[in-house]
Amino acid sequence: MTTLQLLTPTGERIPPDPVLAHPATPEQMTDLAAELTPSALRDAYRHMVLTRAFDREATSLQRQGELGLWVPSLGQEAAQVGSAMATPATDMVYPSYREHGVAQVRGLDLREIIPVYRGTRHGGWDPKSFNFHIYTFVIGAHSLHAVGHAMGLQQDRRRGVATGAEAVVVYFGDGATSQGDVNEALVFASSAEAPVLFFLQNNHWAISVRTERQSRFPLANRADGFGIPHLRVDGNDVIASYAATRYALEHIKSHGGPFFIEAETYRMGAHTTSDDPTRYRTRAEEEEWRAKDPIARLRALLETEGAVDGENLDAVETEAKDLGASVRAFTRANVPGDFTTIFDHVLATPSAQVLRERAEWDAYLTRGEN
Repeated sequence: MTTLQLLTPTGERIPPDPVLAHPATPEQMTDLAAELTPSALRDAYRHMVLTRAFDREATSLQRQGELGLWVPSLGQEAAQVGSAMATPATDMVYPSYREHGVAQVRGLDLREIIPVYRGTRHGGWDPKSFNFHIYTFVIGAHSLHAVGHAMGLQQDRRRGVATGAEAVVVYFGDGATSQGDVNEALVFASSAEAPVLFFLQNNHWAISVRTERQSRFPLANRADGFGIPHLRVDGNDVIASYAATRYALEHIKSHGGPFFIEAETYRMGAHTTSDDPTRYRTRAEEEEWRAKDPIARLRALLETEGAVDGENLDAVETEAKDLGASVRAFTRANVPGDFTTIFDHVLATPSAQVLRERAEWDAYLTRGEN
């Protein structure tokens, strides 16, 4: 199966392969890639560098005991930033738990992710403020939420209710494709022709299990079994990730039904900070993928085309250092809030069960006063 690549690991542009196994033509992909002007590519580079700086600082903080856990996104910045830049702000995004680059593009203050991993907040941020759902730690569960949301958009459209959103994008990893929830979500999406984009980041390792152990064929081919068109893209190529996502969303919004993208990338860090990847993968494999680094690739293109200068690059590096310092200070100052907030926002309307549990907690707190 051919993989869409528009930018080589050394930062050279290449035309799309005319024999790609998907409905788009090379001309369509070329036109969509051209939407990333030099200014937009500089924005993409900035988003990617800031995401990595945030990720590295959070990883370091976890190692210092400041976070209970951290889920690195190191190496997956292009797939996330490229697809996020291609998604209109009005469309809803359902991340899993390592989409820090998508959060960055969506405008979420990345520090808002910290309390989730520090254990000081029950949930996270307001999803409606950024059309970016809170992280889901149950593998694949959010794919059903995303499809349900997409089906809700269909109902709104039929009733003439204007929401501004036209599609839903759901991110998940290669390991999640073996979960029942993801397959059920694909069934519902296909049957309902729901306006949802399944964006799979295949980082080659489902914790310690290679992708090849899960599937003998490219994971994108699984979409065929559900009657969903698909595309496989070089996930370390921010331009290809952008163009593929734009194409998929155009397909969805022309009432073409769901679409499936497999972005082939690599998890350069651990699955989580509780994982030791040296026990199951080799240094040679890591070095092979380090040579395909998505940030270095984009920087090489920008420099070759004269789209950046030393001042631009220095400004981004300074911003990245400032972000790291800000995240560090924020984390160490972050303390738990009122415990009773765990009872808030559980359901849209008051529930007898939640109210009873809150009353029981209040009684527990005041037991020594009576």
